[in-house]
Amino acid sequence: QVQLVESGGGSVQAGGSLRLSCAASEEIVDNDCMGWFRQAPGKEREGVAGIRSGGITRYANTVKDRFTISKDNAKNTLYLQMNSLKPEDTAMYFCVAARNLYCSINPGAIGAYQYCGQGTQVTVSS
Repeated sequence: QVQLVESGGGSVQAGGSLRLSCAASEEIVDNDCMGWFRQAPGKEREGVAGIRSGGITRYANTVKDRFTISKDNAKNTLYLQMNSLKPEDTAMYFCVAARNLYCSINPGAIGAYQYCGQGTQVTVSS
């Protein structure tokens, strides 16, 4: 059972930056899929970014060119660097992982991964 613990959320003004971290309890195997999704009150969950073996990444169009997903296998940690934040980025952000050779990192698939953290709140004010 993989446990994921997010950190790094907070409040920031529009245009600012935050970096989210996700510590995994087990070794992040290179062919695992990992990612971030977010959910705002009254809205559906939205896959934000995913990463898999070889450093292949995918992003939602809403965050492309502003967010960067990365991982440090040696530290069992996943990151999400968020720049040029907008009020519409306000949401609870969740770290997720899938241990499946055939997992997809397309944003639409990320919300269904089998392991999920408790989330960290990001609030962006205008």
